[in-house]
Amino acid sequence: MALIYEGKHLIFKVSGMGPYDNNGYVIADPKTKEAYLVDAPEGIESLLTEASSFSIKGLIITHTHPDHVAGYGLLRQITDIPVAVHESDISRFPGKPEMIISDKDKFNIGNIKIHAVHTPGHTPGAVCLYIPGTLISGDTLFPGGPGRTESSEKFTQIVESIEKKLFTFDDETLVMPGHGSDTVLSISKYEYEVFKGKTHLNGLFGHINWLTS
Repeated sequence: MALIYEGKHLIFKVSGMGPYDNNGYVIADPKTKEAYLVDAPEGIESLLTEASSFSIKGLIITHTHPDHVAGYGLLRQITDIPVAVHESDISRFPGKPEMIISDKDKFNIGNIKIHAVHTPGHTPGAVCLYIPGTLISGDTLFPGGPGRTESSEKFTQIVESIEKKLFTFDDETLVMPGHGSDTVLSISKYEYEVFKGKTHLNGLFGHINWLTS
């Protein structure tokens, strides 16, 4: 596990989880030693082990695609920590979550507030987690573009989520997605402006790269 952000809050990243190389995260308060886990890919035991020095308050699911919840069954064999899922993704979740997420909900660790941002598009109940300076973006925003979408309507929806919600945060915000490497929001904004400046065919969706699509 790597410490990838250190400030008033800490964020640790476990990468390469499961066959789709998911990222799992630990958001922690260094003063109170309280923490939340983010996502439950295959290999969840490694995330729990790395977070063992903290008091784990719960697990927040960014969305319920199978690769992000594949470790839920094992999680339940190991611990009874509460799990939070957005209300629009509950039907796809392989269990009964103890906490239901709505847009703008907050999760507290000490004096730190983790802001849940509903960003539909990749899934109906996709959420990102924002604390000033950092954004865990799930499969909504990656270096180079948005998460995969299954229709042109969902592509329009994810772009709206990114533009109207995520792009309101400070340019220096560190963006940590559900797979792969990190980026900075100013770079994402620049890449999107390049995309907007080009002409595109109607019905765009799928895997979109801001710079090459």
